[in-house]
Amino acid sequence: MSDDRHNGFLVVFEGIDGTGKSTHLRLLAEHLEGLGLDVVRSREPTQGPHGLRLRESARHGRLPPHEELALFLADRRQHVAEILQPALAAGAAVLVDRYYLSTAAYQGARGLDPEEILRANEAFAPAPDVAVLIAVPVGEGRRRIHHRGDGEGDLFEREEELRRVADVFARLDRPYIARFDGDQPVDDVQRAIRARVEAHPRFSELRARPVPPPW
Repeated sequence: MSDDRHNGFLVVFEGIDGTGKSTHLRLLAEHLEGLGLDVVRSREPTQGPHGLRLRESARHGRLPPHEELALFLADRRQHVAEILQPALAAGAAVLVDRYYLSTAAYQGARGLDPEEILRANEAFAPAPDVAVLIAVPVGEGRRRIHHRGDGEGDLFEREEELRRVADVFARLDRPYIARFDGDQPVDDVQRAIRARVEAHPRFSELRARPVPPPW
């Protein structure tokens, strides 16, 4: 396991596309900033060379599963080293749109072992304090993707595969996973997410710590 002792607080947002992950990350970030916390937002795949290759493959033809997994791991190692670890060490609340639970679910849907994928990531990546896992029916997720103007979406979003991905997400078992029904009104889901985050003992420690001045 990676050493997850740090001064900050890590919240990741997971689920198939169309669940509202990005919306709820933004709302939680605004809420935490309103509490006076230093908030860092990020996402995966990143805009680094490995992440850009993954995004390109999602549009034009996916790579073989093991090659795709290797790129996710390389992208995440860079993300952890350059963004996550420094921000957490500085005491920030770090919010990430997709993390290694998504890798386990999406690569698991392609036939790889989700538990092995989790262990490979946990060897170097800090564990989330809270993993916000939002679920909606696959058909609803697809409807939302279409409604927001993404058309048929990329190759990660094909309906049959999404059903397999959702099934893997439903089976993932880690103590930091908090599951939410994305079919409920946004305000209700957001309140539930905030309550789960703020109930975490390490969040109380973070709020009690003075925020350093910006100079």
